[in-house]
Amino acid sequence: MKGLRFNRKHLCIPYAVFLILFVIAPLIVIVYYAFTNGQGHFTFDNFVNFFTSTKTLGTLLYSFAVAIVTTLVCLVIAYPTAYILARSKMKKKYVLLLLFILPMWINFTLRITALKEVLSVIEGNISVYPFLNSVIGMTYDFLPFMILPLYTSLLKLDNSLLEAASDLGASKATVFLRVTLPLSVPGIVSGITMVLLPSMTNYVVLDMLYNNTYIMGSLIGSYFSAYDWHNGSLISLVLLIIIFIVTLVTNRFSDKDANNKGAIL
Repeated sequence: MKGLRFNRKHLCIPYAVFLILFVIAPLIVIVYYAFTNGQGHFTFDNFVNFFTSTKTLGTLLYSFAVAIVTTLVCLVIAYPTAYILARSKMKKKYVLLLLFILPMWINFTLRITALKEVLSVIEGNISVYPFLNSVIGMTYDFLPFMILPLYTSLLKLDNSLLEAASDLGASKATVFLRVTLPLSVPGIVSGITMVLLPSMTNYVVLDMLYNNTYIMGSLIGSYFSAYDWHNGSLISLVLLIIIFIVTLVTNRFSDKDANNKGAIL
């Protein structure tokens, strides 16, 4: 038993080494450059410049707007789709689910290029509606990430709870609002997390559609391309803090949902 425990402990060594080299060490480098200037001296000027620059604040607000609208559009499309696929008795529903996942198997560049051509044909000039096309591109890219957690959450619903609510005289709308929707909150939270955070930084879609730097990810890339590691690291650190806050909020929603689920049961 002692030898077994010893071996198990050593199995953690590769993971610990990977964590130190590829997670902790890069974070330390980012923090170092975020709080230093070109001469290596400690400073808060990078933070001051970020929160006083109209360019960075405007890009941050635009990124938030694109991410929030994209997340809402994905949720509106994905929830009824996942609900129908999960609750229906169709024999081919797994094939339908596969159709939503199938685009993820195609090269990302090919998909966005094809979408750009479709939008160009429809609108004539793709640059006329940059925000709308940004949301369309992001939705096309991240919709499967919203459907899958919702489908999994709705598939695990206990039918006896829905039947009990109906037997007690609840209408279909009441059953959905009081039972189905609260129990599917983990899938909603997971889907929002998987769409909101990446869509704030996924500049590839916008660069391929417009070749601009409206999104935070492309702004970071522009700073690093200009060898301005200090401002680039500062913006990366700000995004990490935003991601941490969003994750903390979503986890609290998950905890509340667990309590609500216990109350329903």
